[in-house]
Amino acid sequence: MVVSHFLKWIDTAKVAERAAAASALAAAYVGRELPFEDRCAAEAALTLLLDDPSPKVRQALAEALSMSMHAPLQVIVALAADQPDVAALVLARSPLLTDADLIDRVAAGPVTIQKLIADRPVVSMSLAAAIAEVGEADACVVLIQNYGANIASLSFRRMAERFGHDGRVREALIADPRLPSDCRHLLLVKLGEALKTSPLVLALMGAARAERVTREACVKASLTLIEGTQSGEHAALVEHLRLRGDLTASFIIRVLAHGKVDFFGAALVVLTGRDEQRVRTLLSSGQDVALTALFRSAGLTDATHAIILRALKIWREVANGRRVAGAQEVSWLMLKELGGQTAGGELASLVKSIHLEALRENARGHALAIAAA
Repeated sequence: MVVSHFLKWIDTAKVAERAAAASALAAAYVGRELPFEDRCAAEAALTLLLDDPSPKVRQALAEALSMSMHAPLQVIVALAADQPDVAALVLARSPLLTDADLIDRVAAGPVTIQKLIADRPVVSMSLAAAIAEVGEADACVVLIQNYGANIASLSFRRMAERFGHDGRVREALIADPRLPSDCRHLLLVKLGEALKTSPLVLALMGAARAERVTREACVKASLTLIEGTQSGEHAALVEHLRLRGDLTASFIIRVLAHGKVDFFGAALVVLTGRDEQRVRTLLSSGQDVALTALFRSAGLTDATHAIILRALKIWREVANGRRVAGAQEVSWLMLKELGGQTAGGELASLVKSIHLEALRENARGHALAIAAA
């Protein structure tokens, strides 16, 4: 029998010879070229090779067996627990390793092993969840960039929570079209926190101004985020903002001034607990009395109702094609509702700031268009 001769010879063979023989025997085994009795003997020989003192022999074994569905399971599991240069081949490719095997290696292994597992051709949702929960930042970056990975929204959220301060992870997450909108907002907040504590920003602006500027930047970025968010994700984003305490009356007024009526409706659904279709019907054609009752139920103070109704009526006309308007005109008419430029109070200051921002944005766009002509 060929295998019996192999076992007698291997004790005296050199490392290079043993490695070549191990590779040949493994290839014959997975190629299913051997008769049944020889296969049994070959499996025993492959198992014995796990004890070879040279990692080159075990590496040759791993190379030959790593991609086969027919490799001996006990050999694959043992190779997966070997030293990193041997285990890497199996962990990165073997279809025989279960999620439980891989999760154990993620939890116990160094970042190099975590990265190999995160880069497998197919990563299940449960394995991705384990990497998101306990993996190092580098492993999470590899996972995010692996489009063979099935990543749940919760796993995206965990990575944003754990590593939102890390520029590499944050950049990878933001570039991923699968990232849920609430995670994008969380990353905006993390970026704002990083900026306002930056030594350079603090030296240029001081703590108080840095706080204000980054807060305003986050609000503007949130509006841009809403614009790029599909309506099906509005409810999740609203709930995220509510839990963070960011779904304030001033934010809702700003959202409506910029024409995000669908998002405004989603916010009302969350805040009131009313049926979504009923809220949409009221926003599109409801009378003032019914709308003010809805706003009151959402916790919006009576002082805000008039300007919200004014904005809503303008956006209705825009939607019906009876008017052309943007944030600049809408915010101006909201300000007129409060008494115009001379109006005082916190609410008037908010609407005035929205109007001035819209003026600046439109002027900037006009100037750029002229320059490009």
